[in-house]
Amino acid sequence: MDAYEQWLSNRRNALGGSDAAAILGLNPYKSNTDLWKEKTGRIVPEDIGYKPYVKYGKEAEQYLTALFALDFPEYEVKGNDDYTVYHHPKYPFLAGTLDGELIEKETERKGILEIKTTSILQSMQREKWNDQIPGNYYTQVIHYLLVTGWDFVVLKAQLKTVYDGDVRLNTRHYHIERTEVQEDLDYLLEQEIRFWDYVVKDKQPNLVLPPI
Repeated sequence: MDAYEQWLSNRRNALGGSDAAAILGLNPYKSNTDLWKEKTGRIVPEDIGYKPYVKYGKEAEQYLTALFALDFPEYEVKGNDDYTVYHHPKYPFLAGTLDGELIEKETERKGILEIKTTSILQSMQREKWNDQIPGNYYTQVIHYLLVTGWDFVVLKAQLKTVYDGDVRLNTRHYHIERTEVQEDLDYLLEQEIRFWDYVVKDKQPNLVLPPI
């Protein structure tokens, strides 16, 4: 079993960053009850690693990380090529695999680098990125803040539009300070603990529907 396969196996026994949005009803592709069925072994989660958009994101990650390091020399940047998994010190069922680690050179504060690649098919999709991070990705990165206890997150998003064979790229950076989102961190921790209790007790939670 290689590092990626081991990572897939381990993530089924914990709550990862992509699970956080489903718990809050913010994952457009998976409900909280679907997630509960996965964690209790009732259904097997789909392996989407072979899908073109996942392959693209995985391949692009190393290059976008290197570009980030060039554009932002104020940080020491380290990628996560070996799929290192971090666990919350008090609640080890909360886990996270980061795209990269940052150290702010001037202050030595630690941060998280998250890389997102997405294809924009409709103008509405682009609007979700205007001066904000879409809810499912925001929940993912603050989950990583919970797990690591680190100081900040930088999310680098590459938005790609293909029009008449012309590839247009728009890159955006979003910076989140831990001190600015403490209320959201407290709320997410409470909800993740509650959800995991349902998993441990093998009791299905009520369905949480996404906002309209």
